[in-house]
Amino acid sequence: MDTEIKDIENVVIVGSGPAGYTAALYTSRADLEPLVIEGFAWGGLLQQTTDVENYPGFPGGIQGPELMQNFRDQAERFGTRFITDDVTRIDFAEEDGGVHRVYVGDREIRARAVILSMGAEPRKLDVPGEDELAMGRGVSYCATCDAAFYRDHNTIVVGGGDTAMEEATFLAKFAGKVTIVHRRNDFRASAIMVDRARETENIEFLTPYVVERFEPGENGSLAKAILRHVDDGSEREIEVTGAFVGIGHRPNSHLVENDLPTDENGYLEVEGRSTRTKIAGVFAAGDLTDHVYRQAVTAAGTGCVAALDAEAYLRDTPVDAEAHWAPDVAKVEAAAERAASG
Repeated sequence: MDTEIKDIENVVIVGSGPAGYTAALYTSRADLEPLVIEGFAWGGLLQQTTDVENYPGFPGGIQGPELMQNFRDQAERFGTRFITDDVTRIDFAEEDGGVHRVYVGDREIRARAVILSMGAEPRKLDVPGEDELAMGRGVSYCATCDAAFYRDHNTIVVGGGDTAMEEATFLAKFAGKVTIVHRRNDFRASAIMVDRARETENIEFLTPYVVERFEPGENGSLAKAILRHVDDGSEREIEVTGAFVGIGHRPNSHLVENDLPTDENGYLEVEGRSTRTKIAGVFAAGDLTDHVYRQAVTAAGTGCVAALDAEAYLRDTPVDAEAHWAPDVAKVEAAAERAASG
């Protein structure tokens, strides 16, 4: 860990992606000199995305990893420091104006404010071929992001909740055919969402089936989905070029779920339209709090809000000198040696 760490940081940002890097950009431009602990998987889900065509400002599209590198470079230009490692523990201050402690292994980093932006991960089917075909080769977890790539194609959507119905309805605007594959004959989705899907001309339902595996074609992209009937075990083969997995997301809130309130799915709860959590000086942004939109542009927006909320907090919260003071042992010992030597 070569990055210079201050005795007490103004702002530590845990996580990266559009939310974390945008928060870093805004706090660095406010001269708060943020420290981003970006994680080994820095850049978030866009690092696993090829063409990004719906982020404003790039009329010709941009590769996901390139976009994230641009985010990072822009924040670094204004003085953001980075630690490319994972946070292992966070101890939040018990009193307003106190110091929060963020740990990377055994290394303690103290901060007046913390912005949480650890994001969320799509739930996977964990079947053969899924990971191999998920890098822009046919398997996707976001119809809003990728549907336009499957214009007039045969596709499937896997799942039975509102997420799956929303994905299928959106995808149907582009795809030639959408088949909703679900393990049960009934659905967890709300009746209105199921009815909307059933009323869409190019959406069909196939139940009760589960995906057994995905198979590529000669070009290396998705060509077939092999399904298994839940009751009799028979297999069925469907030729598709796009498969959208719509079984929900898992927020990366495990580090803080015992200290901060979450909803029933683990998403952090914030105050109203702000990014404030129930602990003073702690803010949350991006997909960690968003189970509805989950877009790069909305994540970046909440990263901006978190930075402005943190800046206001630091401006309006007096520094508790006693709580913030802690000696640097090496400096104290060196000073004592110099004094002793005259």
